[in-house]
Amino acid sequence: MFSNISNRIEHYMDLLAHRQKMVAANIANADTPGYRTRDLDFQFEFMSLPPGDSPRAIAPGGLTVKNDGNDVSLDRESRLLAENALRFNVASNLLKGEIRLMKKAIEEGRGG
Repeated sequence: MFSNISNRIEHYMDLLAHRQKMVAANIANADTPGYRTRDLDFQFEFMSLPPGDSPRAIAPGGLTVKNDGNDVSLDRESRLLAENALRFNVASNLLKGEIRLMKKAIEEGRGG
């Protein structure tokens, strides 16, 4: 049985996976006329979205719209890819630590 901390980490990682898909779609559509960048309000979704529900896509503000109506910034998306990878590594290491603690508690509980 996962602890509340483990459940929150899992929820965090699910949101990271959703963001990764959005960033990949943004990059794939960087040359699609009229395509608008999609993202999620990560902190809002983490704090308010029930685990298991899909986050809402938002249109980030402040992006430059090109003549073809596309507003994808490859620099922004590349930064988000790197940030997502870093966050995922941290979260997976935290989850591994939680699993090790649970395993240790189980082993100590049965005498060995």
